[in-house]
Amino acid sequence: MGLTARIQTRDGWAVSHAVVTVTDMTGSQVVRAEADTDGAVRDTTVLAPGAYTVIVTAVGYAPAAASTIVTGSGRAEVGTVTLARQGGTELPPPGPWTIDPAHSTVGAVAQHLGISSVHGRFTDFAGSIEIAPDDITKSRVEAVIRAASIDTGNGMRDTHLRSADFLDVERHPEVTYRSTGVTAAGTDRWTVHGELALRGVVRPVDLDLAYLGTGADPWGGTRAAFRATAELRREDFAINYNQIVQAGIAAIGTTLKVELDIQAVQGESLPQA
Repeated sequence: MGLTARIQTRDGWAVSHAVVTVTDMTGSQVVRAEADTDGAVRDTTVLAPGAYTVIVTAVGYAPAAASTIVTGSGRAEVGTVTLARQGGTELPPPGPWTIDPAHSTVGAVAQHLGISSVHGRFTDFAGSIEIAPDDITKSRVEAVIRAASIDTGNGMRDTHLRSADFLDVERHPEVTYRSTGVTAAGTDRWTVHGELALRGVVRPVDLDLAYLGTGADPWGGTRAAFRATAELRREDFAINYNQIVQAGIAAIGTTLKVELDIQAVQGESLPQA
């Protein structure tokens, strides 16, 4: 007898802090119950037969309402109630997430000779994501990249990029990014505000972030996928090297497009292979 329900997100994750309130046709509250760690609500209050309104609330989510009919059994079986993030935006379940370098890409694209692009990537990096439980805008991202791991597929070019003309890896071996805030930019889209430290220069850099979803992996873990982009001006980080070729065209463009494809594993560390 009583009330049963399960409260979850769009991706099927439990909303453990949800509160379910049941009111009768006069608007009087007859049951108030909280979800457990699995998002389940089980209350033993015996309800009189009739129609009831069920209201589900949780911090950070838009409220949801449903109607239910209680028969002579005295049970109100609400079923599964799906909550949407406040404002319609979604992110993975709260808590720590660890970026998986083996299944992520940190890339950059530079214009070459004004007519084509050179693609590169960093092969050695690590990072963490903390999804805030009650206020998504307080979520945090940190990442560290080994500058010497730059790889454009050309050894001579990579050696030059590691030199003082560009990344200056001897004096500045790490590139770091630390977020300072997050704002919603639409359903499943976010702007991550942060500071990028490159060549000893720190500048504000915003990431345009898309959340691609969450799911189980073959190793018993849970993964979330993101795609992000940003545009940097080389001069902001004192990378001023260039060559002027024929017709006054610069060999290298003044801007750099950063492209990130990230997989993060739920938890504070990666599972053992």
